[in-house]
Formats: sequence, C-alpha cells, structure tokens
Amino acid sequence: MGKIFCIIGKSSSGKDTIYKKLLAYHELHLKRIVLYTTRPIRFGEQEGIEYHFTTIDKLEKFKEEHKVIECCSYQTVYGEWHYFMAQDSQIDLEKYDYIVIGTLESYTKIRDYFGENKVLPIYIMLEDGERLGRALKREKKQKEPKYEEMCRRFLADSRDFSKEKLAYAGIDRSFYNGNLKDCLKEVVAYIRSFQQ
Repeated sequence: MGKIFCIIGKSSSGKDTIYKKLLAYHELHLKRIVLYTTRPIRFGEQEGIEYHFTTIDKLEKFKEEHKVIECCSYQTVYGEWHYFMAQDSQIDLEKYDYIVIGTLESYTKIRDYFGENKVLPIYIMLEDGERLGRALKREKKQKEPKYEEMCRRFLADSRDFSKEKLAYAGIDRSFYNGNLKDCLKEVVAYIRSFQQ
C-alpha cells in the first residue's frame, strides 16, 4: 500500500527545494501530486509543475462534483487565494508512493481523507531570520515584487505553525534545513524506513 509524504513548513524554509530534490532521488520512486491554486503564477513557475493554476469557477465545479480533498483559502493583500487538492487521476495508492507540498492544515485534511497510516508529515524547519532573508531574496527576483504579501505570509506562519497547532496535528518530528545536504539525508532515510 502506497504512502503520501506531505512536506510542510513555514514559508521560505526550503520546502520547494527539498521537494524537487526528493523527486530526483529516483530510487525512492515518488510520484508527484500537483495541487491547484487560484493565485497568479509567479515568474519562473510553470503550469503543472509547481501548481495547476486555475480559476475560482474551476474550484467551484470541483466542489459541486465532491472532488475537493482539502482547500485552504487566504485573504491576501491582493485578494483571496485558494490552494486545494482535488480527487483527480493523479493518485493511485494501490501502486505508488507520493510526495506533495502543503500547509499544516492541508496535511491534516489529507491525512483525515486518506487515513493516518497512509499520510506522513515531513515538517521542514529553519530559523526565522534565515527564512526572512530567503523570502526577501526570492521576492526581489519577481517582475513585480509583492513585499506586503511576503510579510503577511511570514507573520501568518507564527500562528499557522504554533506549538499548539503542531501538537494537535500530531507533529512530533521535524527536519532542520540549516544545511540542505544534511536535511535531505535525514528526510531520505525517513522515507525509506516506510518503504521497506
């Protein structure tokens, strides 16, 4: 029976980099689950790679068809943005292990949908000052930097990943990303422990 490994963590903790590196570890045989979002595509992103960039109308259609597994909505300085996982043709737990990036809230919804024994969290941590520096560096590369939204996200992380919420979600292990190589080694060993 397959597993879904859900990478979670505060913004700019290195989730995307770790996600891409894990997919490149072909011996792990991990398949991607591409989430959907209604937010605008960022410079350098590609449709179907980071997300399926979609519309609110498409989200509503998925809801009408009872195909939304989880949905997180954020009131940003640019309007409401939605991130969601849909029950589509991507997931076959009879055959494959998967990896997905999500929030703490999305992890708990995915876990509740598929079952605790099938969905495992990979909580990536990084010191807040380092995260803020990375976030600023990334935002400066955008054609139209959205600094207000970057700050909103950074502050929201403190609430979204509070000790109480982590405990409630049953997150009792984390992977510190101060050194990417060391963090990856630890995460790979964790995933392999469930594949034997």
